[in-house]
Amino acid sequence: MNQDRREKRQIRKLNRRMRRKSFFEEVVKQLTEHRRSFIVYSILRLLVIATMIRQFMLGNFESFMLCILTLILLFLPSVIEVRFRVALPQSLQIIIYCFIYAAEILGEVNSYYTAIPIWDTMLHTLNGFLAAAVGFSMVMLLDKNDSIIFDLAPGYLALVAFCFSMTIGVMWEFFEFSMDHLFLFDMQKDTVISTVSSVMLNERGMQVPIVIRNIKEVTVNGRVMPVSGYLDVGLIDTMKDLFVNFIGALVFSVIGYFALRTKRGDFGIMSRFIVTKQDTSADVKGYFGANGNAAHEPPKCR
Repeated sequence: MNQDRREKRQIRKLNRRMRRKSFFEEVVKQLTEHRRSFIVYSILRLLVIATMIRQFMLGNFESFMLCILTLILLFLPSVIEVRFRVALPQSLQIIIYCFIYAAEILGEVNSYYTAIPIWDTMLHTLNGFLAAAVGFSMVMLLDKNDSIIFDLAPGYLALVAFCFSMTIGVMWEFFEFSMDHLFLFDMQKDTVISTVSSVMLNERGMQVPIVIRNIKEVTVNGRVMPVSGYLDVGLIDTMKDLFVNFIGALVFSVIGYFALRTKRGDFGIMSRFIVTKQDTSADVKGYFGANGNAAHEPPKCR
């Protein structure tokens, strides 16, 4: 009996090992399948490894760990493709690779977030656009029959894409807030302001805000802060991030709406950002040719 159990355990372990090996081989195959995206992946991977070695030699172990995280994130799109049997367009893969590198290596390790004020704004805008593309794609992926997607109301699809993108943006701000308050990371960057309006300054306890203008200096615990104004503690940064996320989501949703409404043209551009099922991506392309023109008349949108 014990011998049989041991043999069964060994067989299960062997099967798991073979499945893991097969999965990894399929991921590598998926990664190297598309030439352009693989070239971009390889270049960015080499840059990350070079940065990782440099940060280790400088003793910046936090940045060293960020480089390891970046290497894992760069590998993630191919894992998602194999695990969920979806097809990511080459353009989308390249943008994701560049986005990860720009956010983690350039933004965090090389301090572009502070050196270039619009760096964070640019990435949040792009995130809003891409998240809307993912939201749009989810409707297609969850639908068993891909052709039905073109029979759904264009406004409904645009609304789903927009709401999904905004939800991702809000969840990310929740994450930043949690990291700042639990671990004092300062992910929600502060903004120096010269005017404060707050009911907390009303000594009578009334709901009438007291306004302080032209703030030049702030003292905390007897120490003069090295900024010429008052710190808003991340509020303006959070609202700015959500606003540019809104813009990115709105742009994609509007393009998606008119692409489905007219059933031509702009969908050719959109197809570069839409995730499809691996076995049905050809069917989607059947409705819209390489130039975005309809290959044949799709079902009528309501």
